[in-house]
Amino acid sequence: MQKILLYYKFTPIKDPEVVKLWQKTLTEHLGLRGRILISPHGLNGTVGGEMDDLKEYIKQTKLFPGFKDIVFKWSDGSNEHFPRMNVKVRPEIVAFDAADELRVDESGVVGGGVHLKPTEVHKLVEERGDEVVFFDGRNAHEAAIGKFKNAVVPNTHTSRDFIKELESGKYDDLKDKPIVTYCTGGIRCEILSSLMKNRGFQEVYQIEGGIVKYGEVYGDDGLWEGSLRVFDDRMTVDFSDHAVTIGHCSHCNGPTDNYENCAYANCNDLVLICLGCKQNPELLYHSEACRNAAMPSAV
Repeated sequence: MQKILLYYKFTPIKDPEVVKLWQKTLTEHLGLRGRILISPHGLNGTVGGEMDDLKEYIKQTKLFPGFKDIVFKWSDGSNEHFPRMNVKVRPEIVAFDAADELRVDESGVVGGGVHLKPTEVHKLVEERGDEVVFFDGRNAHEAAIGKFKNAVVPNTHTSRDFIKELESGKYDDLKDKPIVTYCTGGIRCEILSSLMKNRGFQEVYQIEGGIVKYGEVYGDDGLWEGSLRVFDDRMTVDFSDHAVTIGHCSHCNGPTDNYENCAYANCNDLVLICLGCKQNPELLYHSEACRNAAMPSAV
């Protein structure tokens, strides 16, 4: 039986290259596939494989002192959802362009938001009502198919856009409100919540374990609506058989949560497209510019 592990840990790493070599050797020995990023701030990984191999991976990884209390999240899937095993060193384990601003110690991110378990999120909403603001810590295309109800969705194409968004002034009216940040597994909110507090947001929270953990507790019977975008060949996952579809086809505006890679090989963007429009090859492009670049004779 195969599964996928999602995990991260913010902790100081003195020699990321040594950790990279260790993790690369370990994952290859166990036949795992996926992605692992290592930086001076910590570790961020998604790996798939056989259950016994993943359990051994957890056991070995926790032997590193800074990783002994990593919370590993299990997800349905297999190593077939990844083309290979990639282990890389980067300045940041999530690219916010905040490497010089972010501070971590053995306890994690310094000055981040208060962690709330899913049940504590509901308790906060019960106590504070409409005063609570959900703030999406992902990219806008992820929120197009799934988000918390009435959430604020920043205009972001990548995580690098968040600092500019926060400093734009458009969210200044939220600085005195209780803000619950959320993202897929929690890692982006660790950083985002600290960036928000550094910029004057007073009461900032984050959902412990992210949308994944929230969905395990409440599925589609809570404050979440839609599908969850994931970063392997599954593209999206639902928490139940009664998930609502909130996305709209970029061509006919019909309901869909189906993302496809742009048919132009040099484009890294996705196309939100319904299964009907997908049958037309000329619609599998992110933009007219992509279509013209792929088929110059059509110009």
